[in-house]
Amino acid sequence: MAKISDIEFQSILQNEIEQALGYYDTEFSQDRIEAMDYYLGEPFGNEQSDRSQVVATEVSDTIEQIMPSLMRIFTQSDEYVRFIPKGPEDVLIAEQASDYCNWIINTDNPGFQIMHNWFKDALLLKLGVVKYNWDEVIDVEVEEYEGLNEQELTILLSDDEVEVVSQDETIVGEDMELPDGSVIPAPTIYDVKLRRTKTSGRVNIENVPPEEFLIGKRSKSLSTADFVAHRTTMTVSDLVSMGYDQEEVEQYAGYTELETTEERTSRFEDLETNSEFDSKDPSMRDVLVTESYIKADYDGDGIAELRRVVSIGSSYHILENEEYDHVPFAILSPILMPHRAIGRSVAELVMDVQLIKSTLMRQLLDNIYNTNNARVVAVEGQVNLDDLLTNRPGGIVRTRAPGMVQPLQVPEVSGAVFPALEYMDRIKEQRTGMSRQSMGLDADALQSTTATAVAAMQAASQGKIEMIARVFAETGVRDLFRGILQMVTKYQNKPQIVRLRNQFVPMDPREWQNQYDVQINVGLGTGQTDQQLATLYQIAAKQEQIMGSMGMNNPIVTPLEYRNTLAKIAELSGFKNPTEFFADPRNAPPQQAQQPQQDPRIAIEMQKMQAEMQMQQAKAQQDLQLQKEKMQMEFAFKREQMAAELQLRQQELEFERQLRMQQLASGVQTSTNLPRV
Repeated sequence: MAKISDIEFQSILQNEIEQALGYYDTEFSQDRIEAMDYYLGEPFGNEQSDRSQVVATEVSDTIEQIMPSLMRIFTQSDEYVRFIPKGPEDVLIAEQASDYCNWIINTDNPGFQIMHNWFKDALLLKLGVVKYNWDEVIDVEVEEYEGLNEQELTILLSDDEVEVVSQDETIVGEDMELPDGSVIPAPTIYDVKLRRTKTSGRVNIENVPPEEFLIGKRSKSLSTADFVAHRTTMTVSDLVSMGYDQEEVEQYAGYTELETTEERTSRFEDLETNSEFDSKDPSMRDVLVTESYIKADYDGDGIAELRRVVSIGSSYHILENEEYDHVPFAILSPILMPHRAIGRSVAELVMDVQLIKSTLMRQLLDNIYNTNNARVVAVEGQVNLDDLLTNRPGGIVRTRAPGMVQPLQVPEVSGAVFPALEYMDRIKEQRTGMSRQSMGLDADALQSTTATAVAAMQAASQGKIEMIARVFAETGVRDLFRGILQMVTKYQNKPQIVRLRNQFVPMDPREWQNQYDVQINVGLGTGQTDQQLATLYQIAAKQEQIMGSMGMNNPIVTPLEYRNTLAKIAELSGFKNPTEFFADPRNAPPQQAQQPQQDPRIAIEMQKMQAEMQMQQAKAQQDLQLQKEKMQMEFAFKREQMAAELQLRQQELEFERQLRMQQLASGVQTSTNLPRV
C-alpha cells in the first residue's frame, strides 16, 4: 500500500473528530448540562408565577457528602502510589520511583486540587479527565561581567548554555621585552554581556473539562480506543511561543464555536454576561486547537500505528503529525459500565429524587401559603369588598347580615407530603449509601442505638464510597502514575534534586525501568481512622514484645518495620511528615562492629607493638623532615649561586659593551684628527 497523502489523512482526521463530536453531542453533552443545572440548583423550567419555585439540592448535597470521604481516602498522606518491583534487584529502584512520582504530584504539581477537580468531574459529569505531558521550560537570563582575563572568559564560554551578546576588549599597559629578545604582550581584559539559556523539563498535570475531551464512540476503554482528542482554545501568542509560525496560526485565529457551545455556556452562565468576545489584540485572538491521538496506517505498511496530530481551526489544518507511543490521558467514571469507556455518574442516581422532592416541597409551601392567606366566600352585594380586600390585623369587614363572609377550607397536605419526602430520602440512601445516620447527623438515632450498631451502619454506608474509591484507584489513578513514570524515564535527561523526608536526594530516572506494577495506596478495607489507629497501636505493642524477647536482630520484626508502624500512626494522626518524629533507619550511618574481648596479655603486647610502630613512624617522619630541609637548603644555595652567576655574567656583558663603545668612540676620534693628503 502507498503512503497516505496529507490531504487524505486530513480528511480521515476530520471524519473521526466530527463523528466523536456527534456522539458526544447526542449521548453526553445534554446529560452534563442537565447535571450541572441540578448541581447549581437552577430552575426546572416548569415554574408558575405566584407559586412556590423552591429547588431541592439533592445532587449537590450528595456529591459534597461523598467528596470529604473520598479525598481523605486518597490524600490522608502524601503517598499516592507504590511501585511493586518485578525482582529482588528492583526493590531500591522501585522505591525511588515511587518517592519521585509522589513528589511530582504533591510538590511539582497542585496534587490536592488536581485530585479534587478530577473526582468531582467524575461524580457530577460521568467523566473526569486529566492530561499529563512533559513540559519543556526555557529560562533566559542576561549576565554582565567586567574585567575578565582570557582564562576566565574561556571558562565562561565553555558552557553550552552561554551565548555572547556583546564583548569589549581593553589592553592594559605595554608589551614587555625580555633579555632574550622575546616579547610578552600586554594583558587584555574583557567586558562581556552574555545570554544564558537554561532548558529544563517537568511533568505537567492538568484537569481537562469533559466537554473538551473526545473519544471514539465504539471505544471500550482508553487504552484500546482508536481515536482520542483534546479540543480546546489557545491564543495566537501561546502557539507562537510554542514554536509555530505566526502567519500560519493567524490564518485560523478568530471566532471558535467551542467557546459558545451550550455546555460551555452553561458552565459559566452565572459568571459571564457576553460569551462572544474576541480580543482586538491580534496576538490574543483565540484559535481552535485539536490535539488528536489516532490509529492510522499513515506509512502504508498495512499496520495502523498511533499518531499524535495537532491541528488548528474548524478545517483542522495540521501543524504536527508524528508517531507516538501512548495516549497521555487518564479518565475516571464512578460507576463502571461493562464494555463502555464512560460509565455513569452519582448525579444521575439522585436527579429524579431532586425533581420529585422539589415538586413536593413546592406543593407543601403552596398549601401553607393558602392556609395562612385563606380564600373566602362572600355573598355578592352583602359585603363591602374594599374592607374585604384590605388585609390588616384588626381590620373590620362591613356586611349587611351575619354569615355573609365565610373562609374557604384548604385541605391539609403536610400529613401526606412529609412521609413522601421521607420515602424519597430512603430511595436516595439506597442508591448512594449516604444518610444522616451514616454521616453522624441524626442525634435521635445515635442516642437510641448501641455503638456497635452505629459502627456497623457507618461501615455499610461507606461500602459504596469505598467501591467508588477502588474504581478510581484501579482505573484512572493507576493510569496517571504509570504515565508519570513513563514521562520521566523517557524525557528527563539529567538528575533532579528533590527533598524527601527532610533530605535532598538526587533522582535520575534514566536508571529506572517504566514497567513496574502499580499499587495505589488508598487505605481501603481497614476501617475508619480511629479503628486504624487502634489496630496500629496493637501491632506496635506486639512488635515491641517480639523485639524485647527475641532481640533487635530477630527474623520477624526489625527496627525498619517498627519505624514504619510508628510513621503510619503519625500520618493517621494528621502529621504528613513522620520523619519529624521517627527517623528512617536506612538513612543512618553504618555502625562500626564491636571488637571481641581479648586476652589482657595480648592487649599489652599489641600496645607495645603500637608504641614501637608510632616511634618508628615518628623517627621516619623526622628523618623525612630533615632530608626535606636539607634539600630545600641545597636548592636555595643553588638558586642563589645561579643568581650570582647570572648577575656576574650581566656585569661582564655590560663591561664588554662599554669597552666596545669606548673603542668605537676612540676610533672615530682618531680618524677625524688624521691630516689630509
